[in-house]
Amino acid sequence: MFFFSKKYSIAEIGLLEGGTDCHSHLLWGVDDGVHTAEDALSCLQLMEQQGLKTQWFTPHIMEDVPNKVEHLKTRFAEFEEQYAREESPTGHKIQLHLGAEYMMDGLFTELLSQGEPLLTTYDKETLLVETSTIFPPLNMDSILEQIKAKGYRPMLAHPERYLYMKKEDYKALYYKGTLFQLNLASLTGAYGPMERDKAKWLLENNMYYIYGTDTHRLSQLKSISQSKCLRSKTADLLLNLKA
Repeated sequence: MFFFSKKYSIAEIGLLEGGTDCHSHLLWGVDDGVHTAEDALSCLQLMEQQGLKTQWFTPHIMEDVPNKVEHLKTRFAEFEEQYAREESPTGHKIQLHLGAEYMMDGLFTELLSQGEPLLTTYDKETLLVETSTIFPPLNMDSILEQIKAKGYRPMLAHPERYLYMKKEDYKALYYKGTLFQLNLASLTGAYGPMERDKAKWLLENNMYYIYGTDTHRLSQLKSISQSKCLRSKTADLLLNLKA
């Protein structure tokens, strides 16, 4: 338990130590994430310092960024080899895995209907999916049911960022079996006060399945780690969520 009057950072409470970051854009040069392998390595070095055990790379796959699975796998294998050759100042190396963040758009429904294996995140059944932050796809409920029918579990990335969702929407999705992934930056207020308050409400109501940093830049990761934004209650809830 932490002191009630203080605010803590994610680094201070040791959230990442031995944990899993299930959302990042560290596969360089394939989307709006890091631009170079060196940028990715710098982010991983910071994660090493905080004792992270497992890092998932979840590049975008969407109509605007139509990444092909085979290309992502090739790029990931090349980077994984490069990372293995790098010496860690801490002597600690992170386990790397490749997943994806799928936008629930026309490309995604096409891929789903084709029956080709999709890139899962965190385990062999979980698909990390997202929508526009402003409005949902017209057939969102149908898409989520199709995901389940294909044997996957839908996990909604950063649900606290969806401006169109209200408390009753979250409850309906949660009780229908949709998993929720918290963006840690939301708790720092990085996306705004509404997103921060939604994240706290979802966390306090035990609706989150797991967290992710959604790292795109080293500066962003430093801010997530170092911002003193967590009250005692929030810190305890986060540590209970730790994978």
